[in-house]
Amino acid sequence: MHPKVLDNSSIRSDFPALRREVNDGIPLVYLDTTATSQKPVQVLERMDRYYRDHNANVHRGIHTLAEEATAQYETARERIAEFIGARSAREVIFTRNTTESLNLVAHSWGCANLVAGDRLVLSEMEHHSNLVPWHILSSEKALEIDIIPVSDNGELDLAVFDQLLDKHPKVVAITQMSNVLGTVNPIVEMSAQAHSAGAIMIVDGAQSAPHFPVDVQDLGVDFFAFSAHKMCGPTGVGVLWGREELLEAMPPFLGGGDMIKRVYLRDFEANEIPYKFEAGTPPICEAIGLGAAVEYLTSLGMDEIWGHEQGLIAYALERLEEVPGITVYGPTAERRGGVAAFTLDGVHPHDIAQVLDRDGIAVRAGHHCAMPLHDRLNVVATARASFYFYNTRDEVDLLITGLYKVKELFG
Repeated sequence: MHPKVLDNSSIRSDFPALRREVNDGIPLVYLDTTATSQKPVQVLERMDRYYRDHNANVHRGIHTLAEEATAQYETARERIAEFIGARSAREVIFTRNTTESLNLVAHSWGCANLVAGDRLVLSEMEHHSNLVPWHILSSEKALEIDIIPVSDNGELDLAVFDQLLDKHPKVVAITQMSNVLGTVNPIVEMSAQAHSAGAIMIVDGAQSAPHFPVDVQDLGVDFFAFSAHKMCGPTGVGVLWGREELLEAMPPFLGGGDMIKRVYLRDFEANEIPYKFEAGTPPICEAIGLGAAVEYLTSLGMDEIWGHEQGLIAYALERLEEVPGITVYGPTAERRGGVAAFTLDGVHPHDIAQVLDRDGIAVRAGHHCAMPLHDRLNVVATARASFYFYNTRDEVDLLITGLYKVKELFG
């Protein structure tokens, strides 16, 4: 059975921002989803309806609005648990974003379980959010950090990973998909190897959960983190999924609000999971918006979304290679997601982005919160075009036309 073909024109009509004109009447070409996705009306209307009709704080309220708000908030948690294959909604913790989710694991699990001399394995392609929390923890507890290098073809050097596992690390923390190279890492195999070496497996799923099917049970990981705003949801809410037995044993991350069961003058009793890790008033409307985004993505089909993006990135890489003086970083199309980071000889990436913007083409320029990876690539910055299910081949063609204009301008 072949997956259904996405009706791109119908899908694009769901996104108000994609109808924007910029720079005095030029249609927007949005190629910056890796930074944040656009939002469909289904999500915007769900959030608007919450604030108009159901706005109240969740949990412990007896009145109608509080019960309605709580029901919507917890229903969103259940939808998200189903979306990622969690065994229970109790394993789904709402955070502010992927960054906070990874910090939660490092601070709570790491502080409780790691001691001086313990080893961590990270990779050279990590976003800063999956490096800095471990740097902080390492400096506090005298841990040792080992790094999986990136090969010349933009993939992790798994032979080195095998060697690092011989040192018996306690933690392996890896991105599932690079936000610069688009590389999709073999998490199932790496997780099995990590467990065999006695390590837990922590995955940054910020760039994978929005784009292809994720089942945390099939992946075999211990923690999985992602953000709403990269998958058609709002900013301000993310998710940490963790195995129930690990979450149960972890101390709270922050204090106050819903994370308590009982408070005394000199002590407290922590709440049950997931609330133990959700201190203060949670991002209620944002969580409801993420629930709506998950419903929207599910209605399209994650296999179909991935198939569309695979076709688009293959076409984009083919067209980009036509441009003289361009260097595109990362693996071949079949081994990456819809991300293309590149440089043009003699032109700074910021200039590339600025010139493209004149024609309404939105790309990102900079180090993309991945300075060590750019050091590995021996460049200060790259320009990055990233694609989602609402993008088209015509937009790829406009990008290529724009790059030729950049070359003409800078000679």
